[in-house]
Amino acid sequence: MAQNTRRQRKRSNVLVFTEACLIAYVGYISHFVLSSLGLSPTVSAEKLIVNVGLFTVSVLVCSLSVGLYEAKLRETFRGIIRRIFVSLGLSYFVVELGSRAFFDELVMDSYFLPVVVGFNIIVIVVFRYFTHRLGLLGLGKVRTVVIGAGERASIIEKRMRRDVDRIGFELMGFIPLPGDNREDGIKKERIVHVNMANNFLQFILDNDIEEIIIACDQRRGTLPVEVLFECRLRGIEVTELLDFMERETGQIVVNLMYPSWVIYSNGFQSQNYLRDALDYSLNAFLAFVIFLFVWPIMLVAAVCIFLDDGRKGGGSIFYKQERVGLNGKLFNIIKFRSMRSDAEATGAKWAVANDSRTTRIGNFMRKYRVDELPQLWNVIKGEMAFIGPRPERPQFVEQLVREVPYYNQRHNVKPGLAGWAQLNYPYGASVEDSMEKLKFDLYYVKHQSLLLDILILVRTVEVVLFGKGR
Repeated sequence: MAQNTRRQRKRSNVLVFTEACLIAYVGYISHFVLSSLGLSPTVSAEKLIVNVGLFTVSVLVCSLSVGLYEAKLRETFRGIIRRIFVSLGLSYFVVELGSRAFFDELVMDSYFLPVVVGFNIIVIVVFRYFTHRLGLLGLGKVRTVVIGAGERASIIEKRMRRDVDRIGFELMGFIPLPGDNREDGIKKERIVHVNMANNFLQFILDNDIEEIIIACDQRRGTLPVEVLFECRLRGIEVTELLDFMERETGQIVVNLMYPSWVIYSNGFQSQNYLRDALDYSLNAFLAFVIFLFVWPIMLVAAVCIFLDDGRKGGGSIFYKQERVGLNGKLFNIIKFRSMRSDAEATGAKWAVANDSRTTRIGNFMRKYRVDELPQLWNVIKGEMAFIGPRPERPQFVEQLVREVPYYNQRHNVKPGLAGWAQLNYPYGASVEDSMEKLKFDLYYVKHQSLLLDILILVRTVEVVLFGKGR
């Protein structure tokens, strides 16, 4: 355990030292850029050193106060970004007020501090991305063991096979317990046989385990509760399988959910009141701005649809279809028609990749999402948002609610033009596919925030530009 503590302390020290150097260097470069552009007068080396030093110390203290140097910080990257913004924001006010109150003669020009804060936010976010996601400087790699080797534990083996899936942790093995379904359990991973009553704690200490994942099939009478309690007292994290998968994969494993986990989680309703209050205004404004840029594309698409299929087939340019929206309310979605007029002559069908019902121009439009552009009108009407679960048809929703647990929870937010599920899973053409997409949709519903929306928008732009439409 002493070695484990030393490793954690070393990680924190390396992180503090590296970020201190980055913050100070960015401060120097900011002054150099401002003075080179003529926006700021050149100051003495002493004055610059005092200001950069004061700002660096302030950022380090504020970062420490919001937990950014906590060795056992278990936070998503979005959560880390939020903490960085808070830390730099606090530092700005501390330095601004402190310097004017006690070091008025050393105050820099009005451009210096905002520019330093802005540049540092960018630099620290990028730096934390590489340390958090790629495990640089020995950071972010947590030594982990899984209690359980049955069906529940096998979700880790199935969903996290690649090295890139395990960037954030080092998996030391799976410990089987009585009651585990070994027939459908772990097949290829390392199995560790430990006497839970006598040797488990010693195994944890000898291997410097920092996190224990609870993934056994049968808990009652099998979990070493007293030993786990001792581990928690020693500062070792004990994490439920659902929370672990949610944190590492960006999805909620619906088929493994149970009522008590839902009760003790943070729920599936947004607690971001400012974001909720500005939801319609931001979406409508963004829809209007985007329309000003894309209306020529929409005009060309309409002409192409008419020439390709509308003129001879008599089909309309636009396609309206009833979908399920916020809180189960029905609305008519509007799209450019990408399928033949008789595509559903025999009834509603799932849309699939490379659908044979699509027209020639329809294939192109679906690949680059051009057929979705008329939904800007749905956004302006307040029926949809830019980011959210894709709206489904009532006929399919009725079936999915019966067959897929918690499916109705995706209707807690407005449907969107783009969504977390669309970035992580291809077209859903069955109930099984809908189950997989729901795992990502529920993750979005549970973690919806402005930062996540921006991340989805950025990745969606990449999907559209490179024709990776899903």
